[in-house]
Amino acid sequence: METAAGTSISKGWRSSVKNYYIADLHFGHERILGFDNRPFSTIGEMEDELISRWNSVVEPGDTVYILGDFCWKVETDWIRILDRLKGNKVLIRGNHDLNKFSGKLKKEFQDIRDIKTIMDGKYSVVMCHYPLLFYPHDHCDNSIMLCGHVHLTTENEDLERWRDEIRSGRVKCRGNFGNIINVGCMLPYMDYTPRTLEEILRSLPPRTAGRSGEVTHYE
Repeated sequence: METAAGTSISKGWRSSVKNYYIADLHFGHERILGFDNRPFSTIGEMEDELISRWNSVVEPGDTVYILGDFCWKVETDWIRILDRLKGNKVLIRGNHDLNKFSGKLKKEFQDIRDIKTIMDGKYSVVMCHYPLLFYPHDHCDNSIMLCGHVHLTTENEDLERWRDEIRSGRVKCRGNFGNIINVGCMLPYMDYTPRTLEEILRSLPPRTAGRSGEVTHYE
């Protein structure tokens, strides 16, 4: 189990650093504009707007966990874009990210993993580009699985249906809570902007789980 890295605070910054999460930015991917029906006319406009929205919420001491499919361009473009983005970056690799990272590119990230778990407040946050229906400590209500990959496709509809089935089959105090959340940037509650865990959980509807149909809220 890892904890999110802390950094010192300079004068004029907030009193505390924050963790943010986002997936499937797809910098430089022209076809993604139509695939996701993104509200941008060109990949250049998308790049500028994604960077603007990122920098509007992230401060230099914050950490952003990028859950895969960051950029479709060559390494020099990765570095150019990363240098425009505030905060510390952790990459959870996706299927469309680079296969190899030079030493120079690795220095742009605090960490590069395929899967990673941190504590964010009271929550254990499991991060992977791909949705995991069965994830570490899924029987604990404070364990959250964040993912990307499925965009707003029929695969995301499948994920939501399977998650609901897991929740509905749960016996009170036993079994998988199904706390699986897609943080793809195109989701309405993400709005192409990195979000804190608190913001993400607050945007979700109440959960119905268990044979008794108990309704619970994220707190």
